[in-house]
Parts: sequence; structure tokens; C-alpha cells
Amino acid sequence: MPDLVCSECGTSYPVESLAWRCTCGGLLDVAEFARTVDAAALPGRAPSLWRYFEALPIEVDPAITLGEGFSPLIPSRAFAPVQLKLDFLLPTLSFKDRGAAVLATLARRLGVTDAMVDSSGNAGTAMAAYFGRAGIRCTVYVPEATSPGKLAQMRAHGATVELVSGSRADTSAAALQAAGQPGVMYASHVYHPYFLHGVKTYGYEIWEQRGRSLPETVVVPVGNGTMLLGCYLAFSELVAAGLAERMPRLCAVQASACSPLEQAMAQGLDAPVAVENGATIAEGIAIAAPPRGKQILAAVRATGGTIVSVTDQQTAAARQELADEGLFVEPTSAVCFAAVRAAVDQTFDSANPTWMRAASLLTAESVVVPLCGAGLKSPA
Repeated sequence: MPDLVCSECGTSYPVESLAWRCTCGGLLDVAEFARTVDAAALPGRAPSLWRYFEALPIEVDPAITLGEGFSPLIPSRAFAPVQLKLDFLLPTLSFKDRGAAVLATLARRLGVTDAMVDSSGNAGTAMAAYFGRAGIRCTVYVPEATSPGKLAQMRAHGATVELVSGSRADTSAAALQAAGQPGVMYASHVYHPYFLHGVKTYGYEIWEQRGRSLPETVVVPVGNGTMLLGCYLAFSELVAAGLAERMPRLCAVQASACSPLEQAMAQGLDAPVAVENGATIAEGIAIAAPPRGKQILAAVRATGGTIVSVTDQQTAAARQELADEGLFVEPTSAVCFAAVRAAVDQTFDSANPTWMRAASLLTAESVVVPLCGAGLKSPA
């Protein structure tokens, strides 16, 4: 299993150390390891994310996997160039299962008995399920306003739920105070980089399901940025291995009530400045100060992409439009569809420089939009 390395100072940490952040304060990434998938062997492999095992930092554990991954990729009825990837059909009904499966596998391999995580909901439900399956006690810190459906999922899987008053940032602060307890794994979907390598299988699946080609644009909702960074990892690896000719452009979407990354992109900043966390129905991306914000901005720019935001009114309308197509998703999952709708209908702010760039990306000849979480998680 590859070790961890600080993205700022280069210090290495054995993965067995359960380190989640460098002593210099820098974020940790997975150290380099051989990542080239044997494309010729793929047709004979099981339809799960573990079919790309050569690109993953850990081997599958048959006792933990639930067959997660390889979600359907279907055409949108509303927009001919758009394909929708249905990650809300994964075992705990969100894309977070991809990273949770990898982290739980790592934890069991290391003999961990207790883990903790903070979440706005979906990561907590995924961790509760996979750590419960691995026989590892799990405590989940969540905002007290978290959707009841998500809280019910966590508790059903046996997790201890710690409700934190205030915003998502307050929840993160409470978790960081508790992190670092001896023998307890901080299984953060933001801080632990093994999670990102589980999520990157989303990008590999897009490539394979599209006949081993990548679209012009991939749209992703972004709060903490785990899906975006996972996609960037996958697309970079596919191009480096000669399995794809070019990177798709990443178009990230935020909620207008909490859009630090969009603002940083518009202002040409290398890192976001924390904003006030406004109320939004897209609770999963309401992150006022994303820890990996610098990496997110760099990844988007490296692909020639951009970051925009949509209002709650646009998100609610997009959610209903998707439901009319037979696809019931939570509001956070509808923001990308809302952005495509705004670009097609030209209802965006033409004075906004990021939207002017996004308009062409979102109306390209081939676009993939994720549907990340099921509607019953946030039925209202």
C-alpha cells in the first residue's frame, strides 16, 4: 500500500501511521505508484469499481465490497449532447460509496477498530455502512440540520451520530478537535487521500462506458471537491497511460448562497477566501472554506474549465425536471443539471466572467452530468 506525502513540504508518512494531515499543516496525497489499467482485460472483469484495481492503492476485500461502482450512464431526454451518470443507485445511494469502500478496506487491512468522520450527510452514511460491514466502530459528526433520511441511514448501519450546532464549518471544527485520538482513524473524505482514489473510478467508468473515450465536458457539483479531484486524477492517469487523447474540461457548480470557489475563480485567485455560509437546499456542497480549495482551482484551470453557481430556485426547478424524466435526486445532485439548463436557455448572468466561459462548456457536443445522491435522502 502506497504511503502518504505532504502536498506542501513533501514529507512522507507511512499509511499505517493513520496520519491525516502533515505537521506543517499541509494536506496529504497518495505517494506515486504504478497506475496503468490493463484495458484489454477489462471485458472479463466484474462490473464494479474494483475492475480498475491496477489504478487503486489497495486490493479489494471480498468481505467488504458491496459491488459498488459501474453505475449506469444514460442519455438525457432534455439535452441530446448530455449523458447522465446515475451514482445515486450505488449501495448507500450516493457516489461517496466509492471512497468509503476504499477507506474501509484500508482500515480493516490496518487493524483499525474505531473510526470517525465528519459529513454533511452522504459521506457519513457511506462510511457508516462500509465501516459497519468491516466490523469497525464508526462515529459521524454532522450538522444538526442534516436531513432526517441521512441520519436514519447512519444510525441504521450502527454508527454513533454526533449532532453539532451551527454550520457545516462548525461540524468540521468539532471533528478536527476530536481527530488524532490514539488508535482512532480519522476517515475523512476530505483529508484522507485514499478516498479520492476510490472516487476516481467514476472517471474511469465514464471513459469505458463511452467506448473508451472521454467527453468534451464533465460537470461536477463542488463543495469539498472530492468528485472533482477524483475525476481529475482519473483523466490525468488515462491521458498519461495513452488510453485517452485529451482531458475533458471540468465545469464545477456551486450553490450561489455558498460559492467561495466560484468567487476565487472569477477573481483569479489561487486559493478561495472563506465566505459566509448562506442557507441553501444544496446542503452537500455548502462548504464555506474547502480545505482542498487550492487543489480544486488548479485542477479546473489545468483542464481549461471554470466554476459557476446556481440559485436554489434554479436547483429546485432542475430537480423537478429530472423527476419528470424518472430520476429522483437530492437537491445537491440537481445543481449540475440546473447549470446546463441555464446555459441552454441563456438565463445566466452575462456579466459574470465564469458564466461566459461555462456557457460554451455546458453546451458542448458531449457532456457528462453526475446524479450523485438519491431524492429520498432529502425528500423536501
